[in-house]
Formats: sequence, structure tokens, C-alpha cells
Amino acid sequence: MDVYTGTPISRLEIVERGGRRRFSDEAKLRIVEESYSGRRLGSATARKYAITRSQLNDWRDAARAGRLGPASSAGFIPAVIVPEVTATTSPLPVDGSRIEIVTSNGRRVVVDGRVDVDTLLRIIRGLETLR
Repeated sequence: MDVYTGTPISRLEIVERGGRRRFSDEAKLRIVEESYSGRRLGSATARKYAITRSQLNDWRDAARAGRLGPASSAGFIPAVIVPEVTATTSPLPVDGSRIEIVTSNGRRVVVDGRVDVDTLLRIIRGLETLR
């Protein structure tokens, strides 16, 4: 060890080496869930925890793939966007003919011309929610 005998040191500054930090899987999941809590919060969350945006995206991918353990039910709810079902203005045929309706998820409904439109719409909306 060298001994310095010159002028006294008036200020000492300790600089971190920038060593790797380790995050537990629970902490990663918590950070990922926080990043999904609102619009455009990915970058803000990454800055808050002093991680890069690409690292956060890697954690998001790992969470989706289940590599970080089971995610809590809050924040990871699958969503399906489907077009709004609207009723037609033309009357349904009443001559005994049948109508076949195929929903966007491939479900098929066959009804006759005397079906109640409101009931049919409720059935179709219910079928659209099924996987």
C-alpha cells in the first residue's frame, strides 16, 4: 500500500464499479407487471429500476413464456378484439328458409327465418367469447 504524505485529502469520492445486479424471478415479474399497468409505461418503468428497455422486453417475453414462474392473474389477462356485431336492417326471410351464420372464431349457427333477432344476437355474442 502506498502512503501519501503530501497535501491532505479534503474530499473522497466512491464510484460504483457498475457490477451486475441480480433480480429474483419474483422481482422481475413485479417489474414486468408494473410495466403493463398503463400506456407507455415500459420505458418509464425501465428508467425507474435502472434497467434497459431491451432487458425489460426480455423479461416480458420470459414472463409470457412462463420462464419466470406463474404470473399473477392481475395484469396478464388474455384479450380478444372482435368487431362489433350489428343487426341487419333487412328483415329475415320467413318462408321456411334457413340461415347459416359463421362467427369470426369459426362457430356456426343455423337458424330458420322465424328466429328472434335479439336472442340470436345474444347467442352470437356468447359464441364469440368462446375459444
